[in-house]
Amino acid sequence: MSKIVFVEDDPDVGALISAYLGKHDIDVVVESRGDNAEAVILRQAPDLVLLDIMLPGKDGMTLCRDLRPKWDGPIVLLTSLDSDMNHILALEMGASDYILKTTPPAVLLARLRLHLRQHEAMHNQVVTEPHALKPHTAVRFGTLCIDPLNRQVTLGDEVITLSTADFDLLWELATHAGQIMDRDALLKNLRGVTYDGMDRSVDVAISRLRKKLSDNATEPYRIKTVRNKGYLFAPHAWESQR
Repeated sequence: MSKIVFVEDDPDVGALISAYLGKHDIDVVVESRGDNAEAVILRQAPDLVLLDIMLPGKDGMTLCRDLRPKWDGPIVLLTSLDSDMNHILALEMGASDYILKTTPPAVLLARLRLHLRQHEAMHNQVVTEPHALKPHTAVRFGTLCIDPLNRQVTLGDEVITLSTADFDLLWELATHAGQIMDRDALLKNLRGVTYDGMDRSVDVAISRLRKKLSDNATEPYRIKTVRNKGYLFAPHAWESQR
């Protein structure tokens, strides 16, 4: 059974969603205050964190930002705030997804299960017994090194800190170096959903990656935008800083 921590100050919403998810083998721990949630999450060590935005003590956006460096599991914002800016800000803060409370329960369940499956698959790949460790090869492009087993990225002598979602996106791009990856392919491979023409999560994540990897913000040359087609990881653009 999977376990999630649901940070929600409305007891009726907390009870309804907990009951529904509980019927589908997901154990839910409800915390009503944002300023208590981080301690609860770190103590409970859940498989996923579900956050409301409007919370007493500390809002969900701030909680997501503060939690992300300490905890690498999926963080999903569940909110009544239907705003593109809030959606973008949540992804910038390190959230894995942004779901409206008006979303049908079955769809909410499906999306949570998707994040749980992806995180479990990653965990099973990375966490093995010491005696069972197998040789692995880091991928190198000039000064950029991507270590898939330890999920570590270095650029020159600098260790680049990436969220789980950002690392997955970089790995997807790097393993298709020199190929154009459109938004639909990236969303299907990373989140199991189809691009609807409006979802900007990939664009936001690409922008965040470029900033962390010292790409040129106005004229990116490492992770290029190919107009009307998608993104291209340039394999020969990592030899040195510009």
